Amino acid sequence: MKIERIKRIEQYLIEHESATLDTLCSVFNVSKNTIRRDISELESKGVIKKVYGGVTLNYKEETVPFQQRQAQHTSEKSKIGVLASDLINNGDIIFIDSGSTTVHLIPNIKDKQNITIITNSLNIIVESAPYANLNVISTGGILQRKTNSFAGIATVNFLKSLNIDKAFMATTGISIEKGVTNTTYLEAEIKKLVVKISDKIVVMADHTKIDKAAFMRYCDLSDIDYFATNNMPSLKYIDFFERNHVQLLYSNPAK
Repeated sequence: MKIERIKRIEQYLIEHESATLDTLCSVFNVSKNTIRRDISELESKGVIKKVYGGVTLNYKEETVPFQQRQAQHTSEKSKIGVLASDLINNGDIIFIDSGSTTVHLIPNIKDKQNITIITNSLNIIVESAPYANLNVISTGGILQRKTNSFAGIATVNFLKSLNIDKAFMATTGISIEKGVTNTTYLEAEIKKLVVKISDKIVVMADHTKIDKAAFMRYCDLSDIDYFATNNMPSLKYIDFFERNHVQLLYSNPAK
């Protein structure tokens, strides 16, 4: 009972991002002492942090707004979009993650036939809309304006019923030791599920994301099937990818 309640509290906070103690007591019909014990457990997991009068999701890093990220390294991201698009075949069912790099897939697949795109990205939906051959399915959820993405329990529940051929994933940073990471708990839970339900995982990241780690790990680096980037990474990453059967795709030699 307690374990199930804590899980439901966690899900509630993922969707609402913050709540007062009084609200949690009312929603879950328990005393303040019980809620305090439950949120202490969630705090020990790093999921939440206590604030005056309540709790909030634990954002250890500030998410950079999508528009700001979109303006950075556009040439590199465009090249990554070309590389990753070659993995998409006519008739594929693909997931395209929210991100300023993954959006560069769309110009390169607009002439492919019968592609089904599942996405939680507002930008992917808008960019795909002019092309009748791209079938777009939105995951639904609550719009997160900083990332221009939809998230929440509705998003997770919808994805649980799907089978996906290839997932094209964004990341804040990748590291051999700390895996493929993201800044927010809310989006990381969606990414974890997509990795689980997809046959092939393609991570798209420019050279500035390599050897970096953000707050939330959504998969190990060895879990992915392809890594698409703009420059050849260092030897330790090349060796790691070879040992773990990850295919490396890059456009330019190292400088």
